Amino acid sequence: MTDDTDKTADAIDLREETAEAAPELAEHDRVGALETQLAEAKSALLYAHAEQQNVRRRAEKEAADARAYAATAFARDLLSVADNLARGLEAIPAELRGDEKMKGLVAGLEATGRELESVFQRHGITKMTVMGEALDPNRHQAMFELPSDEKPGTVVQEMQAGYMIKDRLLRPALVGVAKKAD
Repeated sequence: MTDDTDKTADAIDLREETAEAAPELAEHDRVGALETQLAEAKSALLYAHAEQQNVRRRAEKEAADARAYAATAFARDLLSVADNLARGLEAIPAELRGDEKMKGLVAGLEATGRELESVFQRHGITKMTVMGEALDPNRHQAMFELPSDEKPGTVVQEMQAGYMIKDRLLRPALVGVAKKAD
């Protein structure tokens, strides 16, 4: 019976030791779980903060772009006016330019052209120079090829001027491109 009593006493002692250690183990597990939750919450907070900054930066960039390029459609419409004015000035023969009756009209048209270019400059609209450049499909639209002594792919004729608005293409230049002479 002593064996049974010893076994029972050992079991009671083991239960008491386990019961005494259990609060420490349970508290340790709780602290570990809380630390894990805290780390996850910190990580989520950092991600949310980073996402908020990205959204703010994106909104600021979109607002700046909207301000900078708001007049794009209007500027495109004005380009046809500038083209027609330039064609009109080019069509005036030299003998009419010297005529006293036409001098005022020619001077007025030229002043209008200069003023239009000045307005374009103030708003970041610039005319591209394309003659002699290599064909760039991002800036030029090739309309035809001409046999030439120039390097093939070089712009040799400009049919319609191209324009930029700040750093963006407003209208591509319509060009003729050199090809190898036969």
